[in-house]
Amino acid sequence: MLQPYMPVITLIGELTILVILSILVLGCILLILTLYAIRSGNILFPKFMRAGLLFLEGMMRSMFRLFGFEDSDFFRIIVTLQNTLNRKAFMSIPVTERVVFMPHCLRSNACPAHLHDEGLKCRECGLCKVGEGKRLLELLGYRVFIIPGSSFIKRMIKRYRPRAIIGIGCLLEVKEGIEMSGQYNIIAMGVVNTSDGCVETSADWDQVFRTAILGIAPDKIPEELKKYIE
Repeated sequence: MLQPYMPVITLIGELTILVILSILVLGCILLILTLYAIRSGNILFPKFMRAGLLFLEGMMRSMFRLFGFEDSDFFRIIVTLQNTLNRKAFMSIPVTERVVFMPHCLRSNACPAHLHDEGLKCRECGLCKVGEGKRLLELLGYRVFIIPGSSFIKRMIKRYRPRAIIGIGCLLEVKEGIEMSGQYNIIAMGVVNTSDGCVETSADWDQVFRTAILGIAPDKIPEELKKYIE
């Protein structure tokens, strides 16, 4: 009964094996490139790596674990790739069309700020570094939001329609935020916190400011931030 279909079945089997082998080879190439990026700090073929890592995310995470790496190592590479690829486009967008989203967990436990429809309204009380960071970012011309969740981000995007975003947060939040920004056709740069948790986390403020001044003319940068000019 199957005899007339045997050539087709054989062809399908051969193609399936070819696809599986191609995926495995692609995975090995991506793993080598990723390990090189982790150890050297240099990213080769970023567009190829981003497409491949996102397409084969499940398999690549498993391969990472096989070699003793954590999911966090994988996510960090994804964020670095996205930042590398978005950098040039981000620099071309005027600062008046950029916004910064920072998580409310950066604030002090004794924070006196109250939640409004656009997030927390910082009082710059000095109990944490959020107030100073917000002040400097606003000096550059940014609109800054201190938000408790992604629903606020979506609301502010719809309200102000920014073309570029700097997202500050824990590793997974930054990764998901960059991916969400792509759905809105917004250029996003992510800055991962130096400590995680739900309360009194720490931002990498040096990296925040280095990212924030990208594409801004040196004479428009406040003296307090000129040290971050590369």
